[in-house]
Amino acid sequence: MSSACSSAVELLGPVTGTLQGINIRSAGLVDYQDSWQAMREFTRLRDSSTPDEIWLLQHPQVFTLGQAGKTEHLLCPGDIPVLNTDRGGQVTYHGPGQLVMYTLLNLKRAGLGIRGLVSLIEDTVIDCLASHDIEAVSRHDAPGVYVDGSKIAALGLRVSRGCSYHGLALNVDADLEPFARINPCGFRNLAATSMSELGVSTTVESVAVSLSESFISSFTASTLQKGTETVTNNNGENNGSAD
Repeated sequence: MSSACSSAVELLGPVTGTLQGINIRSAGLVDYQDSWQAMREFTRLRDSSTPDEIWLLQHPQVFTLGQAGKTEHLLCPGDIPVLNTDRGGQVTYHGPGQLVMYTLLNLKRAGLGIRGLVSLIEDTVIDCLASHDIEAVSRHDAPGVYVDGSKIAALGLRVSRGCSYHGLALNVDADLEPFARINPCGFRNLAATSMSELGVSTTVESVAVSLSESFISSFTASTLQKGTETVTNNNGENNGSAD
């Protein structure tokens, strides 16, 4: 990584692990605006050789509005601050007890499109929840992961120069009351749930390890598959095309 990229992520601390060439940073509780600025700087300064990174953290209480976010979906934020961001989507809530996984990935290098990344993240969360005996699903009309109609994980991404940032927020043992102050992701009367509400006793740190390891394995496998498809195309043996 360039020294410029290194300085952009100083507040997150050092790399805490590397898995299949992807750096992992576990940062604990980090101010949302600080991490957002670090993501933007990292993405702006990275080059074609910069390793991908996964950031695992939590945020103090905050509501965030996506680029297309409508203030009408902020019902009564009260004393929780509201920030406008550059991710996709409407309004969501972050707070302690919620695992945030930011995916700083060179999608162009991986041969992966944004829809493919969304599906990978959703499928990883669904598999993680299944390991705790929670049956979850995704929805074609609304990105995220749901359990019996209640939202347990929200997604919001941005791609710049072929690289993604922002990512996933999974409710582990978060306070769910603030979700009643908004229309989560722009949907009226959409309930939120958490792993703890569904009877799972675990920690954000434990889920962070299993979720990140599973996601990196799936992402790497997808990248290898796309690489094989590209070679096949170049040999003229298959009319399909890689993303």
